[in-house]
Amino acid sequence: MAAVRGSRRRSRPTVVRGSTRPTSRDVAQVAGVSQAAVSLVLGDKWRGRVSEATAERVREAARDLGYRPNLAARNLRLGRTRTVLLVVPALTTEFFAGVYTGAARVAAEHGFGVVLYPSPEGIGPARDPFASAQAALDGVIASSMAADALTAIRGEALPLVMLDSDPDGSLGAATVNLDIADGVRQTAEHLLALGHRRFLHLAADVPSWTFEVRARELAARLSAVPGTSVRTARSPISIAGAVAAAEAALSAPGVRPTAVICDDDQLAAGTYKAARRLGLRIPDDLSVTGIDDLALATAMDPELTTVHLNAELFGERGMRALLTVLEDRAPEEGDIPVQLVVRSSTAPPRG
Repeated sequence: MAAVRGSRRRSRPTVVRGSTRPTSRDVAQVAGVSQAAVSLVLGDKWRGRVSEATAERVREAARDLGYRPNLAARNLRLGRTRTVLLVVPALTTEFFAGVYTGAARVAAEHGFGVVLYPSPEGIGPARDPFASAQAALDGVIASSMAADALTAIRGEALPLVMLDSDPDGSLGAATVNLDIADGVRQTAEHLLALGHRRFLHLAADVPSWTFEVRARELAARLSAVPGTSVRTARSPISIAGAVAAAEAALSAPGVRPTAVICDDDQLAAGTYKAARRLGLRIPDDLSVTGIDDLALATAMDPELTTVHLNAELFGERGMRALLTVLEDRAPEEGDIPVQLVVRSSTAPPRG
């Protein structure tokens, strides 16, 4: 295609249907600039190197011609696949679906795709989803609950961002956390203010940093108040497992707790079922709290008091951190705030 000569104002180019795909050379010719200028403008690296008017002329030419950069060729030159692996526990709740949604949204804004890889057993080793992870990926985002899968997929050899992980012992170049400790403190303070002093901690039976933080913060907060006691019962993260664990703990000899603090909303749902089997009413006989604020929390009767975790923001921050690592920049610091949502499952203890 040829530009109109002898005029500052060019005519609209004619694109013949069925013609070959327009190239950057075509864009350069129509805009009256070099191919290098086209690369700078369409790669968003033009500022300070070409004028605003030239940049707009290139963009207009590209739009008129229907030009699209050959991303595959560009990525090959850069040694990039523009693909990120998100490694999470098995998708048993919508929380990690939210993490994926947030990560994928930010990735798409930067021309990246996200491959979601749930560890088959929730935690522990997983098979390599690629013949060679390093050849197929630009980076990895992984939850601490799925960290063991990294060894199998060789993800630790790639730029890595860890979610929900100990920042002091992280495998990754960056760590993104929710402020889970503050969520536990908010829960404990709410129940203490209601007058509760006998607690049951229904803890997730998962060897993960995030659950260690919950146990440690709860013990520290309750031990600071005279007259409090806390027992711990462990459960797999499932409603059925929580029913069995909570029923055993609530029917054990001794004075029954008046409040159950659960490590997540599924454990709280199991506690509801266990309480009803034992003839206990929530919140009259037993207050119950969770962590996550899943859709389940408002489907339960009474609705669950729980800590809201913004899963999509979590995924967004994780992806932004990985992008900054890939660009050799420092990621944003600071934990993501969380908020206790008080509903109908908590009330002052009777007697």
